[in-house]
Amino acid sequence: MAAVFVDLDRTLLRRASGPALNEALMAEGLLPGGRSLPGDRYLYALYDAVGETLPAMALARAAALAAKGWTRAAVRRAGTRAVPGLLARMAPFAPGLLVRFRGQGLRLVLATTTPLDMIAPFADAAGFDDVLATRYEVVDGRYTGRLDGGFVWGIGKLAAARRWADEERIDLGACHACSDSVFDVPLLAAVGFPHAVNPDPSLAVVAAVRRWPVEHWDRPPGVPSVAGLEPYHLLRPFVRPETFPYARFEVTGVEHVPRHGPVLLAANHRSYFDVAALAVLAARLGRPVRFLGKRELFDVPLLGWVARALGGIPVERGSGSTRPLDEAEAALRAGEVVIVLPQGTIPRGEAFFDPVLHGKSGTARLAAATGVPVVPVGLWGTEAVWPRSARVPDVTRVVRPPKVVVRVGPPVPLSRADPHTDTAVLMAAVAALLPEEARRRHAPTDEELARTYPPGTKGTPGGADGQGWPASGPGMGG
Repeated sequence: MAAVFVDLDRTLLRRASGPALNEALMAEGLLPGGRSLPGDRYLYALYDAVGETLPAMALARAAALAAKGWTRAAVRRAGTRAVPGLLARMAPFAPGLLVRFRGQGLRLVLATTTPLDMIAPFADAAGFDDVLATRYEVVDGRYTGRLDGGFVWGIGKLAAARRWADEERIDLGACHACSDSVFDVPLLAAVGFPHAVNPDPSLAVVAAVRRWPVEHWDRPPGVPSVAGLEPYHLLRPFVRPETFPYARFEVTGVEHVPRHGPVLLAANHRSYFDVAALAVLAARLGRPVRFLGKRELFDVPLLGWVARALGGIPVERGSGSTRPLDEAEAALRAGEVVIVLPQGTIPRGEAFFDPVLHGKSGTARLAAATGVPVVPVGLWGTEAVWPRSARVPDVTRVVRPPKVVVRVGPPVPLSRADPHTDTAVLMAAVAALLPEEARRRHAPTDEELARTYPPGTKGTPGGADGQGWPASGPGMGG
């Protein structure tokens, strides 16, 4: 058996637990005058920004004296009252990571300086197996103002973990520990698998020197953040229709995308310029989006870094790996927006002009696994800006730019039982958003067919492979 010790503030939670706990204590009438300490708002803001400090922890240690005379029963009621507020403060990706730890056979142990009676109800609600927390001495049901045992912080937290491990006959060397604070280095160094989660500046240095993994549970791996701002927020002001003067955008139906909570956006695929069209849509949503893209995109210098920084999820076609879907599922469970192109690639030849859209079942399986709403997006006209046969978009048409249509429809009702049927229903909903001309069968000319193939493709349109070019012809690509 082994365990994972998880710190509370700025690790499991995105920010300090104090405001939620104080609000619950005030509701129970335990704080004098029905208010918290003067200036506590600024103290918590500083804590959220830089993490634990010695003065802040001195105040936390002195809290036992301030609680003298309180009844344990009232504090426990306050702890129960605080549970919803604390759950709302959990880092978005934390629940999924806790599930992953448990799937590895690890026991979940919350390790925090917060008083046990206040935090135990939350630990139960969050699915922890045990809690290591500071205990206040109790006589006749009331706090005496003294600690019962050590202060669970720094060396004290390591001591509590060692006592617990000895009692449970668990080897600390087989355990994990997750914390944001440099003051938890003793515990992190004592376990076999330390995790520096949202590390404060000092812990970041220690983690770099000791080569400990650095994680952030409030966003996907590889997405940087400064003062809570991701690259999405920095790029959003520049991703506007005016950024692409060689295209004229018509974007409608954005109101169908929920302003909060998880959602899958499923779009058809007609051009490399689809990325720009979806970027314009994403900018209007006002919330970060994640997307699945071909591995090749992430291997391009600079562009690949940008794609990862924006939360892109690489897909290696033909590998059979479930990792892309696992990452997308984790993002959805964290309440994020994920954009998918169910067709997987731009259709070629005759298939490009087929009014019936065909897709792979991954999107339907994601929807079934997570229960999130699936919102269809219809793209049209992007191929006029950047046909597949061109290596770059046509940026010369600024006088009479082609029209690019982005239409968002209402969520699609899916059975979430049969992925193949659901895929057909979803693709029909996407097709219904396209202009009338897209739903009419069209006999393409050789020139039109040629525009649906990558540059350098050789052969004769209408070949024997059913895709518009001879199956044995040279230059066949992905």
